Amino acid sequence: MVTYNHCWGEDRVYFHDEQGRLIGLPATWTDVVPPDPFVVMAAGRSYFRAEELWELTQRVRRFSSGGGRHV
Repeated sequence: MVTYNHCWGEDRVYFHDEQGRLIGLPATWTDVVPPDPFVVMAAGRSYFRAEELWELTQRVRRFSSGGGRHV
């Protein structure tokens, strides 16, 4: 790992590949970030967190009211 930064709206891990190119991946795709406790406890029984369901509800409302044409 070369560096760990917050960019593109998320935490990212940067490293050099075999050809020496700098590669960036979401930190959640690696073991740098500990597993999300919700994901561990849900153990596949829940597909969404409460915050995600709330966001989905808000998007559906905006879309249904005609305000989401550009979603």
